[in-house]
Amino acid sequence: MAERLAAAAATLRASAAAAPSARPHAARASRAFFPNSSARARSGLLAAPSRLPQQKARAVRCAAVAKASDAAQLKAAREDIRELLRTTHCHPILVRLGWHDSGTYDKNIEEWPQRGGANGSLRFDVELKHGANAGLINALKLIQPIKDKYPSITYADLFQLASATAIEEAGGPKIPMKYGRADVTGPEQCPPEGKLPDAGPTSPADHLREVFYRMGLDDKDIVALSGAHTLGRSRPERSGWGKPETKYTKNGPGAPGGQSWTAEWLKFDNSYFKEIKEKRDQDLLVLPTDAALFEDPAFKVYAEKYAADQDAFFKDYAEAHAKLSNLGAKFNPPQVSVSISRFPATRGSLWMISSAAEPEPVKQAKFSHMKGSKRNTYNLLLVVQGEAVPSFP
Repeated sequence: MAERLAAAAATLRASAAAAPSARPHAARASRAFFPNSSARARSGLLAAPSRLPQQKARAVRCAAVAKASDAAQLKAAREDIRELLRTTHCHPILVRLGWHDSGTYDKNIEEWPQRGGANGSLRFDVELKHGANAGLINALKLIQPIKDKYPSITYADLFQLASATAIEEAGGPKIPMKYGRADVTGPEQCPPEGKLPDAGPTSPADHLREVFYRMGLDDKDIVALSGAHTLGRSRPERSGWGKPETKYTKNGPGAPGGQSWTAEWLKFDNSYFKEIKEKRDQDLLVLPTDAALFEDPAFKVYAEKYAADQDAFFKDYAEAHAKLSNLGAKFNPPQVSVSISRFPATRGSLWMISSAAEPEPVKQAKFSHMKGSKRNTYNLLLVVQGEAVPSFP
């Protein structure tokens, strides 16, 4: 079986390299829902008797990996980022840098880079001057020497590496990251202004959904990601929100001033949810979009859960952060991913092979099979998103 999978992966590497996109593969796979000979012929399925016991569908991922950013340089850059965090305490602004580069993504636009997302466009002045990005020029100045030192790393990867490292170094969860994002090449490829959330909209819950649903995220993601406000401060001269100084920010670290959401604003934990829920300390910030998490019934389910259970918050946050960091990303050179799914057929087992020349969301379909009076339903995996450079310890 291992030899068969390796041969399939080699074949798909060659075919994907010659193909302009993954869509023809996905289209062929989408017709392969019925285990009959004509469907197999049309879809390029590999049917073979199996020596393994019959079982529900399972997918084997064989990633034919093409590395864009060098893994050794990524590891070295992460150590430099850690040192930068230790000496400057810049965790919050590095998190914000990664988020604001990826948070412009629009799932309704297919073309890259028009769709926005994690593509390094935030390095250009035209985007840095967007109102929501006030102050992020300072983050770019902090991170630029690391980019200069490791030129094979793209800005898109570096922004997301810095953001995830800042969360982890502040005591947060390990983020399951992947790397290999391509950079836009000029300021004309920057997204238009107005893609990022507003802190004080008229209808905060509706506004959050409008922005994050456009990115393809859901209510759980919205609440979990909001929890990153456990880090950092809001400065009125930049955002128009917060006090000029509080008892928690008057002595820094870093430049003093601003108003934080939590007392220990360089520690990543679930105190944000506890403080928002209690609203006991007037020196702590509560924006309209923060308050909405406990006012909107659907958001409140998650906010209450995270206030009571830090482990649950960390788990959901890590997943949401990883999802956010990949929005709109284009991996270069194109990746090839191979998915081989097995489900019971009338005779033996049916194996479906599909590939993607570029990363795409995981696509699934349901396959139902009648056996006597019992109907069994299996998940059929069509296209699997691959990894250019896997996460490292």
